[in-house]
Amino acid sequence: MPTPYDVLIRRGTVFDGTGAPPRIADIGVRDGHIVAISETPLAEADATKVMDANGLWVTPGFIDIHTHYDAELLLEPGLQESVRHGVTTCFVGSCSISMIYSDAEDASDIFTRVESIPREYVLPALREKKTWNDAASYVAHLQSLPLGPNIASYMGHSDLRVAAMGLGRSVDPKQVPTEAELQLMEKHLNEGIDHGLLGMSGMTNPWDKVDGDRYRSSALPSVYARWSEYRRLHKLLRRRGAILQSAPNLNNPINAVFYLFTSASLAVRRRLKTTLITLMDVKAKPKIDIVMGAVTRFFNACLGASFRWQALPQPFQVYADGIDFVIFEEFPAGEAALHLKREFDRQKLFASPDYRTKFKADYKKKWGGRVWHRDFGDAHVIDCPDKSLVGKTIRQIADERGEHEVDTFLDLVIDHGPRLRWSTLIGNHNPKRVAVNLNQPYAIMGFSDAGAHLRNMAFYNFGLALLQLTVQDAPVMTPEKAVWRLTGEIADWYDLHTGKLAPGAQADIVLLDPVALKRTRLDRYAEAPFEAMGGLQRVVNRNDGVIRCTLIRGQLAFENDTPSPLLGRQAMGRFLARRS
Repeated sequence: MPTPYDVLIRRGTVFDGTGAPPRIADIGVRDGHIVAISETPLAEADATKVMDANGLWVTPGFIDIHTHYDAELLLEPGLQESVRHGVTTCFVGSCSISMIYSDAEDASDIFTRVESIPREYVLPALREKKTWNDAASYVAHLQSLPLGPNIASYMGHSDLRVAAMGLGRSVDPKQVPTEAELQLMEKHLNEGIDHGLLGMSGMTNPWDKVDGDRYRSSALPSVYARWSEYRRLHKLLRRRGAILQSAPNLNNPINAVFYLFTSASLAVRRRLKTTLITLMDVKAKPKIDIVMGAVTRFFNACLGASFRWQALPQPFQVYADGIDFVIFEEFPAGEAALHLKREFDRQKLFASPDYRTKFKADYKKKWGGRVWHRDFGDAHVIDCPDKSLVGKTIRQIADERGEHEVDTFLDLVIDHGPRLRWSTLIGNHNPKRVAVNLNQPYAIMGFSDAGAHLRNMAFYNFGLALLQLTVQDAPVMTPEKAVWRLTGEIADWYDLHTGKLAPGAQADIVLLDPVALKRTRLDRYAEAPFEAMGGLQRVVNRNDGVIRCTLIRGQLAFENDTPSPLLGRQAMGRFLARRS
């Protein structure tokens, strides 16, 4: 006779992901699903594995709505850095750059530079492993992988344009897709929705650039589309009840209003669920989150929009090796430097007086589109061959030398190249503003960017960051609301079968210690080698002792800060199709 439970979780404080108050209960799991939640103790003798959750929170696994794990899935599909922190579902294909239709080189070129992932590892992996060229075969590929977390995917607009027009024409501002090419994009998108993809991701911000040698430093293909093309694809999404994810043009804030109108029903059509990056209190643009929040409330309440800003529940701390960071794509002098691949060529450029004059002009320019506050007084050196500089700001070093801070920065990059490691805080620096934004109904929790910017930032523990705000002396919300915002709310908005603890639900479950959560510093800097990319040291999060275990479909993926030997070798998660 088979045992009733493969796993029995005893006497935990259960948050079911609906926003309901927690209760002490046992959870029985069999064949990857929850079969019982009982406030009356269940029989231990009937379980293969018993887990004592007394004093622990038991929650649904967290959902990460914004990752760029598309390449990492090819190399290490266990996605350990997310699973370690309680994430059991990840979205890929964000910001227009899925890897579904494009061939290996095109897919690599529209992905690696913008996401700061070494092309020398991504391109060979795609050439070796990419056997799919449509939505059906892509879904089959995902289903064949030994996934750690569950995976849901968008179809990227840049991917669609490349498939229909070729990469060269898709990044030529003079080229407009033919009617046949538009129909092919529609066909591909329609088929993707048929196979359970979330919808389409786009990109209108021109800072994100193409890699490789053929069309290097062109903007992503989606940026070159005209509004008529966007509207046509959005009409298809609206008709199918699918979802649009995108990034606004930061050079033109009015662009975001276009997306609000796109989402709105205007009382004459079906609304389009739309989500943009990102709701943040940005140093470079004080109170922009307040302004956009007010506009969003009006569209959602009065014009029938279903619009969500993706929000990160922690400070947006970033790191850079010399000038290797996407924030320098914001202005012409930075873009000119990043266009060059060789350090020698960059050093020659940095030494040019004319270049320095242009860089200073861009650095001084405080208006217009930007995310970086362009303040070297808020840029701390955290590592450098010259250890006397560590801990100082670039401005402090400049003052000691009697130089302009831009000259000092460029001299340091000439002297040390990418060995000059520094950090700055871009946004979410005001805890009061963060608390307000996290409670907004037009916010949706996410934007970790996991799997991208490997040397620049790490927000794998965003779920813990939100939950920690509920156990501080002045909590920003109740724990049950925070759990709902990380799980059930997301699952409902995206129409996914996950995110809740209930009989019959897939057993994606997290056990965490609320006492350890309260006392642990979640922002502590850490690095770890990424073996699949030659041992590259990537920025990670380490919060040992907080997550006691992560279960994915009832299988133990992480326990006591140690990955299961089966993680990434045996399928735990699955492809999650959106409910149509």
